[in-house]
Amino acid sequence: MMNSHNHNSNGMISSTSTISNSQSATTAGGVKTYFKTPEGRFKLQYEKTHPTGLLHYSHSKVVTQVTIAYLKEKSAQLPPTPTSSSNGGSGVRLLSAARFLGGSNGSRALSFVGGNGSSKTVAGNGRVSSMGSGTSTSNSSATSNYDGKGTYLIFNVGDTIFISDLNSQDKDPIKSIHFSNLNPICHAFDPEAKDGHDLIIGLNSGDVYSVSLRQQLQDVGKKLVGAHHYNKDGLVNNSRCTNMAWVPEGDGTFVVAHADGNLYVYEKGKDGAADSSFPVIRDQTQFSVAHARSSKSNPIARWHICQGSINSISFSADDTYLATVGRDGYLRVFDYSKEQLICGGKSYYGALLCCAWSMDGKYILAGGEDDLVQVWSMDDRKVVAWGEGHSSWVSGVSFDSYWSSPASDGTGESAMYRFGSVGQDTQLLLWDLVMDELVVPLRRPPGGSPTYSTGSQSAHWDNSMCPVGTLQPAPSMRDVPKLSPVVTHRVHTEPLSGLTFTQESVLTVCREGHVKIWMRPGYGEPQPTNNSSENVLSTSAKEKPQLSKIRITP
Repeated sequence: MMNSHNHNSNGMISSTSTISNSQSATTAGGVKTYFKTPEGRFKLQYEKTHPTGLLHYSHSKVVTQVTIAYLKEKSAQLPPTPTSSSNGGSGVRLLSAARFLGGSNGSRALSFVGGNGSSKTVAGNGRVSSMGSGTSTSNSSATSNYDGKGTYLIFNVGDTIFISDLNSQDKDPIKSIHFSNLNPICHAFDPEAKDGHDLIIGLNSGDVYSVSLRQQLQDVGKKLVGAHHYNKDGLVNNSRCTNMAWVPEGDGTFVVAHADGNLYVYEKGKDGAADSSFPVIRDQTQFSVAHARSSKSNPIARWHICQGSINSISFSADDTYLATVGRDGYLRVFDYSKEQLICGGKSYYGALLCCAWSMDGKYILAGGEDDLVQVWSMDDRKVVAWGEGHSSWVSGVSFDSYWSSPASDGTGESAMYRFGSVGQDTQLLLWDLVMDELVVPLRRPPGGSPTYSTGSQSAHWDNSMCPVGTLQPAPSMRDVPKLSPVVTHRVHTEPLSGLTFTQESVLTVCREGHVKIWMRPGYGEPQPTNNSSENVLSTSAKEKPQLSKIRITP
Protein backbone atom coordinates (compact mmCIF):
# COMPACT_ATOMS: atom_id res chain seq x y z
CA MET A 1 0.00 0.00 0.00
CA MET A 2 0.94 3.64 -0.37
CA ASN A 3 2.48 5.51 2.52
CA SER A 4 0.10 8.02 4.08
CA HIS A 5 0.37 11.35 2.27
CA ASN A 6 -1.54 14.58 2.12
CA HIS A 7 -3.02 15.29 -1.31
CA ASN A 8 -4.21 18.62 -2.62
CA SER A 9 -7.23 19.14 -4.86
CA ASN A 10 -5.21 18.24 -7.95
CA GLY A 11 -4.15 14.90 -6.55
CA MET A 12 -0.49 15.91 -6.20
CA ILE A 13 1.68 14.39 -3.50
CA SER A 14 2.36 16.71 -0.56
CA SER A 15 5.58 18.73 -0.64
CA THR A 16 7.83 16.66 1.56
CA SER A 17 6.55 13.17 0.77
CA THR A 18 8.44 10.39 -0.97
CA ILE A 19 6.21 8.01 -2.90
CA SER A 20 6.10 4.38 -1.81
CA ASN A 21 7.49 1.65 -4.03
CA SER A 22 4.64 -0.66 -3.08
CA GLN A 23 3.23 -2.90 -5.76
CA SER A 24 -0.20 -1.27 -5.40
CA ALA A 25 1.01 2.35 -5.14
CA THR A 26 -0.80 4.67 -7.53
CA THR A 27 -1.37 8.38 -7.85
CA ALA A 28 -4.81 10.02 -7.88
CA GLY A 29 -5.14 9.47 -11.62
CA GLY A 30 -4.58 5.73 -11.35
CA VAL A 31 -0.97 5.96 -12.55
CA LYS A 32 1.43 3.47 -10.98
CA THR A 33 4.32 4.99 -9.08
CA TYR A 34 6.89 2.59 -10.47
CA PHE A 35 7.76 0.76 -13.67
CA LYS A 36 10.03 -2.18 -14.34
CA THR A 37 12.94 -2.30 -16.77
CA PRO A 38 15.44 -5.07 -17.54
CA GLU A 39 17.82 -3.34 -15.09
CA GLY A 40 15.31 -3.04 -12.26
CA ARG A 41 12.54 -0.77 -11.02
CA PHE A 42 12.21 2.96 -11.62
CA LYS A 43 10.10 4.59 -8.93
CA LEU A 44 8.37 7.94 -8.72
CA GLN A 45 10.36 9.82 -6.12
CA TYR A 46 8.65 13.20 -6.20
CA GLU A 47 6.84 15.72 -8.39
CA LYS A 48 7.18 19.37 -9.33
CA THR A 49 4.36 21.60 -10.42
CA HIS A 50 3.04 25.15 -10.49
CA PRO A 51 1.04 26.69 -7.60
CA THR A 52 -2.47 25.28 -7.30
CA GLY A 53 -4.05 28.72 -7.75
CA LEU A 54 -2.99 28.92 -11.40
CA LEU A 55 -6.11 28.85 -13.57
CA HIS A 56 -6.08 26.26 -16.32
CA TYR A 57 -7.68 28.47 -18.93
CA SER A 58 -4.70 30.82 -18.79
CA HIS A 59 -2.32 28.25 -20.28
CA SER A 60 -4.54 25.89 -22.27
CA LYS A 61 -2.77 26.73 -25.54
CA VAL A 62 0.78 26.78 -24.17
CA VAL A 63 2.71 23.52 -23.93
CA THR A 64 5.09 23.20 -21.00
CA GLN A 65 8.76 22.69 -21.79
CA VAL A 66 11.39 21.85 -19.16
CA THR A 67 15.03 22.92 -18.96
CA ILE A 68 17.45 21.52 -16.37
CA ALA A 69 20.00 24.10 -15.22
CA TYR A 70 23.10 23.28 -13.24
CA LEU A 71 24.61 26.32 -11.55
CA LYS A 72 28.27 25.97 -10.70
CA GLU A 73 29.92 27.59 -7.73
CA LYS A 74 30.64 31.25 -8.33
CA SER A 75 34.27 32.04 -9.06
CA ALA A 76 34.24 34.95 -6.61
CA GLN A 77 31.87 35.67 -3.75
CA LEU A 78 29.94 38.91 -3.78
CA PRO A 79 30.09 41.14 -0.68
CA PRO A 80 27.31 40.55 1.87
CA THR A 81 23.98 42.01 0.85
CA PRO A 82 21.36 43.16 3.39
CA THR A 83 18.11 41.20 3.21
CA SER A 84 16.18 44.41 2.56
CA SER A 85 18.22 45.30 -0.52
CA SER A 86 16.14 45.76 -3.65
CA ASN A 87 18.74 44.16 -5.91
CA GLY A 88 18.51 40.71 -4.41
CA GLY A 89 20.97 38.68 -2.35
CA SER A 90 20.83 35.46 -0.37
CA GLY A 91 18.35 36.73 2.20
CA VAL A 92 16.04 38.06 -0.49
CA ARG A 93 16.18 34.84 -2.46
CA LEU A 94 15.45 32.76 0.62
CA LEU A 95 12.53 34.97 1.55
CA SER A 96 11.20 34.52 -1.97
CA ALA A 97 11.42 30.76 -1.44
CA ALA A 98 9.73 31.12 1.93
CA ARG A 99 6.79 32.83 0.27
CA PHE A 100 6.15 29.91 -2.03
CA LEU A 101 6.78 27.17 0.50
CA GLY A 102 5.51 28.70 3.72
CA GLY A 103 3.41 31.75 2.90
CA SER A 104 0.10 29.98 3.28
CA ASN A 105 0.88 29.05 6.87
CA GLY A 106 1.57 32.55 8.11
CA SER A 107 4.84 32.43 10.06
CA ARG A 108 6.67 29.22 9.31
CA ALA A 109 10.32 28.22 9.64
CA LEU A 110 11.81 26.64 6.54
CA SER A 111 15.02 24.64 6.72
CA PHE A 112 17.02 24.44 3.51
CA VAL A 113 18.81 21.17 4.10
CA GLY A 114 19.91 18.64 1.51
CA GLY A 115 18.94 20.82 -1.44
CA ASN A 116 20.85 23.46 -3.35
CA GLY A 117 23.16 25.87 -1.59
CA SER A 118 23.98 26.08 2.11
CA SER A 119 21.81 24.77 4.93
CA LYS A 120 19.95 27.54 6.73
CA THR A 121 16.59 28.46 8.25
CA VAL A 122 14.36 31.36 7.28
CA ALA A 123 11.14 32.59 8.81
CA GLY A 124 8.41 33.82 6.50
CA ASN A 125 6.07 36.28 8.22
CA GLY A 126 4.07 37.66 5.31
CA ARG A 127 1.21 35.87 3.66
CA VAL A 128 1.23 36.15 -0.13
CA SER A 129 -0.75 34.74 -3.00
CA SER A 130 0.11 31.39 -4.53
CA MET A 131 1.70 33.22 -7.44
CA GLY A 132 4.30 34.74 -5.14
CA SER A 133 3.20 38.37 -5.43
CA GLY A 134 3.36 40.87 -2.61
CA THR A 135 6.18 42.32 -0.53
CA SER A 136 8.07 40.73 2.29
CA THR A 137 7.41 41.79 5.85
CA SER A 138 10.10 39.60 7.36
CA ASN A 139 12.81 41.18 9.47
CA SER A 140 14.72 37.96 10.00
CA SER A 141 18.36 37.86 9.02
CA ALA A 142 20.00 35.20 6.88
CA THR A 143 23.54 34.41 5.95
CA SER A 144 24.65 35.93 2.67
CA ASN A 145 26.99 33.21 1.40
CA TYR A 146 24.22 31.51 -0.57
CA ASP A 147 25.27 31.65 -4.23
CA GLY A 148 22.56 29.54 -5.87
CA LYS A 149 24.88 26.62 -6.67
CA GLY A 150 22.88 23.52 -7.50
CA THR A 151 20.45 22.01 -9.98
CA TYR A 152 17.18 23.65 -11.00
CA LEU A 153 14.13 22.90 -13.10
CA ILE A 154 12.89 25.72 -15.33
CA PHE A 155 9.44 25.27 -16.86
CA ASN A 156 6.81 27.48 -18.47
CA VAL A 157 3.08 27.49 -17.72
CA GLY A 158 0.81 30.17 -19.17
CA ASP A 159 2.41 33.60 -18.84
CA THR A 160 4.93 32.45 -16.23
CA ILE A 161 8.35 30.85 -15.94
CA PHE A 162 8.69 28.74 -12.80
CA ILE A 163 11.96 27.67 -11.20
CA SER A 164 12.13 24.68 -8.83
CA ASP A 165 14.96 23.25 -6.77
CA LEU A 166 15.46 19.84 -8.34
CA ASN A 167 17.31 18.50 -5.31
CA SER A 168 14.43 19.28 -2.96
CA GLN A 169 11.31 17.16 -2.61
CA ASP A 170 9.14 20.27 -2.27
CA LYS A 171 6.78 20.20 -5.21
CA ASP A 172 6.13 23.95 -5.37
CA PRO A 173 8.52 26.29 -7.21
CA ILE A 174 10.85 28.66 -5.38
CA LYS A 175 10.57 31.43 -7.98
CA SER A 176 8.13 32.70 -10.59
CA ILE A 177 8.76 35.19 -13.40
CA HIS A 178 5.71 36.77 -15.01
CA PHE A 179 5.37 38.12 -18.55
CA SER A 180 1.98 39.84 -18.23
CA ASN A 181 -0.03 39.23 -21.40
CA LEU A 182 2.74 37.32 -23.18
CA ASN A 183 3.55 33.62 -22.95
CA PRO A 184 7.04 32.13 -22.63
CA ILE A 185 7.25 29.20 -25.04
CA CYS A 186 10.83 27.92 -24.90
CA HIS A 187 14.05 28.32 -22.93
CA ALA A 188 17.61 27.01 -22.81
CA PHE A 189 20.46 27.09 -20.30
CA ASP A 190 24.21 27.35 -20.94
CA PRO A 191 26.27 25.90 -18.05
CA GLU A 192 29.47 27.24 -19.62
CA ALA A 193 28.33 30.87 -19.89
CA LYS A 194 31.19 33.26 -19.12
CA ASP A 195 29.44 36.56 -18.42
CA GLY A 196 26.61 35.39 -16.16
CA HIS A 197 23.86 35.47 -18.80
CA ASP A 198 23.19 31.75 -19.07
CA LEU A 199 19.41 31.50 -19.59
CA ILE A 200 17.51 32.45 -22.76
CA ILE A 201 13.73 32.67 -23.02
CA GLY A 202 11.56 32.93 -26.17
CA LEU A 203 8.00 34.27 -26.17
CA ASN A 204 4.92 33.82 -28.33
CA SER A 205 5.41 37.42 -29.56
CA GLY A 206 8.84 36.57 -31.00
CA ASP A 207 10.64 38.51 -28.26
CA VAL A 208 13.79 36.92 -26.84
CA TYR A 209 15.53 37.55 -23.49
CA SER A 210 18.84 36.52 -22.00
CA VAL A 211 19.32 36.67 -18.23
CA SER A 212 21.46 35.37 -15.39
CA LEU A 213 19.66 32.51 -13.64
CA ARG A 214 21.53 33.19 -10.42
CA GLN A 215 20.41 36.82 -10.49
CA GLN A 216 16.78 35.78 -10.96
CA LEU A 217 17.01 33.43 -7.97
CA GLN A 218 18.46 36.15 -5.77
CA ASP A 219 15.79 38.71 -6.66
CA VAL A 220 12.57 38.92 -4.68
CA GLY A 221 10.45 40.25 -7.54
CA LYS A 222 8.38 38.44 -10.13
CA LYS A 223 9.80 40.19 -13.20
CA LEU A 224 13.01 39.60 -15.12
CA VAL A 225 16.01 41.48 -13.74
CA GLY A 226 19.16 42.44 -15.63
CA ALA A 227 17.75 41.12 -18.91
CA HIS A 228 19.02 41.70 -22.44
CA HIS A 229 16.10 42.07 -24.85
CA TYR A 230 16.31 40.91 -28.48
CA ASN A 231 13.77 41.18 -31.32
CA LYS A 232 11.87 43.63 -29.15
CA ASP A 233 8.16 43.76 -29.97
CA GLY A 234 8.84 41.37 -32.87
CA LEU A 235 10.74 44.01 -34.84
CA VAL A 236 12.71 41.42 -36.82
CA ASN A 237 10.20 38.55 -36.65
CA ASN A 238 6.83 38.70 -34.91
CA SER A 239 5.97 35.00 -35.23
CA ARG A 240 6.01 32.76 -32.19
CA CYS A 241 9.32 31.42 -30.89
CA THR A 242 9.11 27.63 -31.00
CA ASN A 243 12.49 26.38 -29.84
CA MET A 244 15.94 27.69 -28.99
CA ALA A 245 19.43 26.42 -28.23
CA TRP A 246 22.88 27.63 -27.27
CA VAL A 247 25.52 26.80 -29.86
CA PRO A 248 27.93 24.32 -28.19
CA GLU A 249 31.32 25.98 -27.71
CA GLY A 250 29.73 29.00 -29.37
CA ASP A 251 30.98 31.52 -26.79
CA GLY A 252 27.61 33.17 -26.26
CA THR A 253 25.98 32.43 -29.62
CA PHE A 254 22.45 31.03 -29.65
CA VAL A 255 19.77 30.24 -32.21
CA VAL A 256 16.02 30.79 -32.05
CA ALA A 257 13.48 28.97 -34.24
CA HIS A 258 10.15 30.56 -35.21
CA ALA A 259 6.72 29.43 -36.34
CA ASP A 260 7.20 30.97 -39.80
CA GLY A 261 10.04 28.59 -40.71
CA ASN A 262 12.91 30.98 -39.97
CA LEU A 263 15.78 30.49 -37.55
CA TYR A 264 17.86 33.42 -36.28
CA VAL A 265 21.42 33.45 -34.96
CA TYR A 266 22.18 35.83 -32.07
CA GLU A 267 25.28 36.91 -30.20
CA LYS A 268 24.32 37.70 -26.64
CA GLY A 269 27.11 40.27 -26.24
CA LYS A 270 25.68 42.52 -28.96
CA ASP A 271 23.04 45.17 -28.44
CA GLY A 272 19.67 43.58 -28.96
CA ALA A 273 18.13 46.95 -29.81
CA ALA A 274 20.27 47.48 -32.92
CA ASP A 275 18.33 47.40 -36.17
CA SER A 276 18.57 44.17 -38.18
CA SER A 277 17.21 43.92 -41.67
CA PHE A 278 17.37 40.99 -44.03
CA PRO A 279 16.53 40.64 -47.74
CA VAL A 280 13.13 39.34 -48.77
CA ILE A 281 12.94 35.55 -49.09
CA ARG A 282 12.41 34.92 -52.78
CA ASP A 283 11.56 31.22 -52.66
CA GLN A 284 9.80 30.02 -49.50
CA THR A 285 10.35 26.39 -50.50
CA GLN A 286 14.16 26.59 -50.57
CA PHE A 287 16.73 26.70 -47.78
CA SER A 288 18.61 29.99 -47.68
CA VAL A 289 20.90 31.91 -45.35
CA ALA A 290 21.15 35.68 -45.14
CA HIS A 291 23.53 37.73 -42.99
CA ALA A 292 22.74 41.08 -41.42
CA ARG A 293 23.97 44.03 -43.45
CA SER A 294 25.49 45.79 -40.45
CA SER A 295 28.18 44.37 -38.18
CA LYS A 296 26.31 45.94 -35.25
CA SER A 297 23.07 44.09 -35.98
CA ASN A 298 21.65 41.39 -33.77
CA PRO A 299 20.45 38.84 -34.89
CA ILE A 300 23.48 38.38 -37.10
CA ALA A 301 21.97 35.84 -39.51
CA ARG A 302 18.66 34.38 -40.69
CA TRP A 303 18.24 30.81 -41.86
CA HIS A 304 15.07 30.15 -43.82
CA ILE A 305 14.49 26.45 -43.17
CA CYS A 306 11.01 25.59 -44.42
CA GLN A 307 7.45 26.66 -45.01
CA GLY A 308 5.48 26.41 -41.79
CA SER A 309 6.70 26.07 -38.24
CA ILE A 310 10.08 24.78 -37.10
CA ASN A 311 8.95 22.59 -34.21
CA SER A 312 12.25 21.50 -32.66
CA ILE A 313 16.00 21.95 -33.08
CA SER A 314 18.99 20.07 -31.66
CA PHE A 315 22.78 20.41 -31.96
CA SER A 316 25.07 17.40 -32.12
CA ALA A 317 27.35 17.12 -29.09
CA ASP A 318 30.41 18.20 -31.08
CA ASP A 319 28.48 21.26 -32.42
CA THR A 320 29.13 20.21 -36.04
CA TYR A 321 25.52 19.55 -37.02
CA LEU A 322 22.16 21.16 -36.37
CA ALA A 323 19.01 19.06 -36.77
CA THR A 324 15.56 20.60 -37.26
CA VAL A 325 12.06 19.16 -37.63
CA GLY A 326 8.99 21.00 -38.79
CA ARG A 327 5.38 21.28 -39.72
CA ASP A 328 6.15 20.06 -43.25
CA GLY A 329 7.17 16.65 -41.85
CA TYR A 330 10.86 16.88 -42.74
CA LEU A 331 13.91 16.22 -40.63
CA ARG A 332 16.79 18.35 -41.88
CA VAL A 333 20.44 18.10 -40.86
CA PHE A 334 22.78 21.03 -41.48
CA ASP A 335 26.51 21.55 -41.18
CA TYR A 336 26.22 24.55 -38.87
CA SER A 337 29.55 26.26 -39.52
CA LYS A 338 29.31 25.73 -43.29
CA GLU A 339 25.61 26.73 -43.34
CA GLN A 340 24.95 23.76 -45.59
CA LEU A 341 22.09 21.25 -45.79
CA ILE A 342 23.57 17.76 -45.46
CA CYS A 343 20.60 15.41 -45.55
CA GLY A 344 17.03 14.89 -44.43
CA GLY A 345 13.82 13.07 -45.06
CA LYS A 346 10.10 13.06 -44.56
CA SER A 347 7.93 11.47 -41.92
CA TYR A 348 5.61 8.64 -42.82
CA TYR A 349 2.68 10.98 -42.13
CA GLY A 350 2.15 14.50 -40.82
CA ALA A 351 4.40 16.90 -38.95
CA LEU A 352 7.51 16.05 -36.98
CA LEU A 353 7.47 17.49 -33.46
CA CYS A 354 10.75 16.55 -31.76
CA CYS A 355 14.31 15.43 -32.40
CA ALA A 356 17.44 14.46 -30.46
CA TRP A 357 21.04 13.32 -31.11
CA SER A 358 22.97 10.39 -29.72
CA MET A 359 26.05 11.46 -27.77
CA ASP A 360 28.40 10.09 -30.43
CA GLY A 361 26.58 11.97 -33.19
CA LYS A 362 25.85 8.81 -35.18
CA TYR A 363 22.07 8.72 -34.80
CA ILE A 364 19.15 11.14 -34.65
CA LEU A 365 15.72 10.45 -33.22
CA ALA A 366 12.62 12.15 -34.60
CA GLY A 367 8.97 11.78 -33.62
CA GLY A 368 5.68 13.33 -34.58
CA GLU A 369 2.14 12.91 -35.83
CA ASP A 370 2.64 9.47 -37.41
CA ASP A 371 2.97 7.97 -33.88
CA LEU A 372 6.41 6.59 -34.85
CA VAL A 373 9.95 7.18 -33.63
CA GLN A 374 12.37 7.50 -36.52
CA VAL A 375 16.00 6.46 -36.07
CA TRP A 376 18.25 8.23 -38.57
CA SER A 377 21.83 7.20 -39.30
CA MET A 378 24.31 9.94 -40.16
CA ASP A 379 26.60 7.34 -41.72
CA ASP A 380 23.87 6.15 -44.08
CA ARG A 381 21.97 9.48 -44.30
CA LYS A 382 18.61 7.76 -44.03
CA VAL A 383 16.09 6.13 -41.72
CA VAL A 384 17.45 2.83 -40.43
CA ALA A 385 14.64 1.88 -38.01
CA TRP A 386 11.07 2.74 -37.03
CA GLY A 387 9.94 2.53 -33.42
CA GLU A 388 6.32 1.37 -33.17
CA GLY A 389 4.54 1.51 -29.83
CA HIS A 390 2.82 4.86 -29.31
CA SER A 391 -0.90 5.20 -29.93
CA SER A 392 -0.80 8.96 -30.48
CA TRP A 393 1.59 11.74 -31.49
CA VAL A 394 5.17 11.45 -30.26
CA SER A 395 6.02 14.70 -28.49
CA GLY A 396 9.45 14.06 -26.97
CA VAL A 397 12.50 11.87 -27.66
CA SER A 398 15.89 11.56 -26.00
CA PHE A 399 18.86 9.21 -25.84
CA ASP A 400 19.80 8.00 -22.36
CA SER A 401 23.49 8.90 -22.35
CA TYR A 402 23.91 7.72 -18.75
CA TRP A 403 22.74 4.18 -19.35
CA SER A 404 25.02 1.23 -20.05
CA SER A 405 24.36 -2.47 -20.08
CA PRO A 406 25.90 -4.61 -17.32
CA ALA A 407 27.52 -6.60 -20.15
CA SER A 408 29.10 -3.49 -21.67
CA ASP A 409 32.73 -3.61 -22.73
CA GLY A 410 32.54 -0.22 -24.46
CA THR A 411 34.02 -1.51 -27.71
CA GLY A 412 32.87 -2.72 -31.09
CA GLU A 413 30.62 -1.46 -33.81
CA SER A 414 27.49 -3.12 -32.43
CA ALA A 415 27.19 -0.73 -29.49
CA MET A 416 23.82 -0.66 -27.79
CA TYR A 417 21.81 2.52 -27.31
CA ARG A 418 18.95 3.14 -24.90
CA PHE A 419 16.51 5.91 -25.75
CA GLY A 420 13.14 7.08 -24.57
CA SER A 421 10.04 8.68 -26.05
CA VAL A 422 6.84 10.22 -24.69
CA GLY A 423 3.59 11.05 -26.43
CA GLN A 424 0.13 12.46 -26.22
CA ASP A 425 -0.98 8.95 -25.26
CA THR A 426 0.50 9.74 -21.77
CA GLN A 427 3.01 6.90 -22.21
CA LEU A 428 6.76 6.71 -21.60
CA LEU A 429 8.45 4.15 -23.85
CA LEU A 430 12.04 2.92 -23.50
CA TRP A 431 13.82 1.35 -26.45
CA ASP A 432 17.07 -0.52 -27.12
CA LEU A 433 18.91 -0.21 -30.41
CA VAL A 434 21.71 -2.37 -31.84
CA MET A 435 22.07 -1.94 -35.57
CA ASP A 436 23.93 -5.22 -36.17
CA GLU A 437 21.13 -7.17 -34.49
CA LEU A 438 18.14 -5.65 -36.27
CA VAL A 439 15.99 -7.87 -38.43
CA VAL A 440 15.82 -6.21 -41.82
CA PRO A 441 12.87 -7.08 -44.08
CA LEU A 442 13.77 -7.67 -47.71
CA ARG A 443 11.38 -7.12 -50.58
CA ARG A 444 9.17 -10.04 -51.52
CA PRO A 445 10.30 -11.53 -54.85
CA PRO A 446 7.52 -11.79 -57.44
CA GLY A 447 5.61 -14.95 -56.60
CA GLY A 448 8.00 -15.78 -53.78
CA SER A 449 7.99 -15.68 -49.98
CA PRO A 450 9.27 -12.80 -47.90
CA THR A 451 12.79 -13.19 -46.57
CA TYR A 452 14.61 -11.55 -43.69
CA SER A 453 18.22 -10.85 -42.96
CA THR A 454 20.21 -9.83 -39.92
CA GLY A 455 23.62 -8.28 -39.77
CA SER A 456 25.34 -5.35 -41.40
CA GLN A 457 23.71 -2.42 -43.09
CA SER A 458 24.53 -3.94 -46.48
CA ALA A 459 21.39 -6.03 -46.00
CA HIS A 460 19.19 -2.92 -46.24
CA TRP A 461 16.82 -2.23 -49.09
CA ASP A 462 19.22 0.25 -50.62
CA ASN A 463 22.82 0.63 -49.56
CA SER A 464 23.53 3.65 -51.73
CA MET A 465 24.10 6.97 -49.97
CA CYS A 466 22.09 9.95 -51.11
CA PRO A 467 24.02 12.99 -52.34
CA VAL A 468 24.67 15.80 -49.86
CA GLY A 469 21.73 18.19 -49.66
CA THR A 470 19.09 15.65 -50.66
CA LEU A 471 15.74 15.50 -48.87
CA GLN A 472 14.32 11.99 -49.18
CA PRO A 473 10.69 10.87 -49.29
CA ALA A 474 9.47 8.56 -46.56
CA PRO A 475 10.55 4.97 -47.24
CA SER A 476 8.00 2.21 -47.48
CA MET A 477 7.04 0.84 -44.08
CA ARG A 478 7.84 -2.70 -45.24
CA ASP A 479 11.42 -1.74 -46.08
CA VAL A 480 12.53 -0.44 -42.70
CA PRO A 481 13.41 -2.52 -39.60
CA LYS A 482 10.89 -2.25 -36.79
CA LEU A 483 11.72 -1.69 -33.15
CA SER A 484 9.46 -2.62 -30.24
CA PRO A 485 9.79 -0.90 -26.86
CA VAL A 486 11.33 -2.76 -23.93
CA VAL A 487 9.23 -0.68 -21.50
CA THR A 488 5.79 0.91 -21.89
CA HIS A 489 4.39 2.82 -18.94
CA ARG A 490 1.61 5.36 -18.47
CA VAL A 491 3.32 8.09 -16.45
CA HIS A 492 0.78 10.96 -16.45
CA THR A 493 -2.94 11.52 -16.85
CA GLU A 494 -2.39 14.39 -19.32
CA PRO A 495 -0.64 14.35 -22.73
CA LEU A 496 3.13 14.48 -22.37
CA SER A 497 5.39 17.16 -23.82
CA GLY A 498 8.92 16.01 -23.02
CA LEU A 499 11.43 13.88 -21.15
CA THR A 500 14.99 14.28 -19.88
CA PHE A 501 17.47 11.72 -18.61
CA THR A 502 19.80 12.47 -15.71
CA GLN A 503 22.41 10.31 -14.07
CA GLU A 504 19.98 9.25 -11.35
CA SER A 505 16.56 9.62 -12.98
CA VAL A 506 14.30 10.23 -15.92
CA LEU A 507 12.06 13.32 -15.83
CA THR A 508 8.71 13.39 -17.61
CA VAL A 509 6.54 16.49 -18.09
CA CYS A 510 2.97 16.86 -19.25
CA ARG A 511 1.70 19.80 -21.28
CA GLU A 512 -0.21 21.14 -18.24
CA GLY A 513 3.00 21.79 -16.29
CA HIS A 514 3.42 18.78 -13.98
CA VAL A 515 6.89 17.22 -13.78
CA LYS A 516 7.65 13.77 -12.38
CA ILE A 517 11.07 12.51 -11.31
CA TRP A 518 11.46 8.74 -11.71
CA MET A 519 14.55 7.46 -9.89
CA ARG A 520 16.68 4.77 -11.49
CA PRO A 521 17.12 1.39 -9.81
CA GLY A 522 19.39 1.81 -6.79
CA TYR A 523 19.01 5.59 -6.57
CA GLY A 524 15.73 5.83 -4.66
CA GLU A 525 17.16 5.30 -1.17
CA PRO A 526 17.47 8.26 1.22
CA GLN A 527 20.69 10.23 0.74
CA PRO A 528 22.86 11.59 3.58
CA THR A 529 22.08 15.24 4.25
CA ASN A 530 25.72 16.25 3.86
CA ASN A 531 25.94 15.11 0.26
CA SER A 532 26.97 17.90 -2.06
CA SER A 533 24.54 18.93 -4.79
CA GLU A 534 27.08 18.06 -7.46
CA ASN A 535 26.29 14.39 -6.80
CA VAL A 536 22.53 14.79 -7.30
CA LEU A 537 20.66 14.82 -10.60
CA SER A 538 23.43 16.17 -12.82
CA THR A 539 22.90 16.30 -16.59
CA SER A 540 26.34 17.35 -17.74
CA ALA A 541 26.72 16.67 -21.44
CA LYS A 542 30.43 16.13 -20.84
CA GLU A 543 29.77 12.69 -19.32
CA LYS A 544 29.66 10.36 -22.27
CA PRO A 545 28.17 6.90 -21.81
CA GLN A 546 29.91 3.58 -22.08
CA LEU A 547 27.99 1.93 -24.89
CA SER A 548 27.44 -1.77 -24.74
CA LYS A 549 27.38 -4.80 -26.97
CA ILE A 550 24.25 -6.89 -26.44
CA ARG A 551 21.71 -8.65 -28.61
CA ILE A 552 18.30 -7.05 -29.13
CA THR A 553 15.27 -9.24 -29.66
CA PRO A 554 13.35 -8.04 -32.74
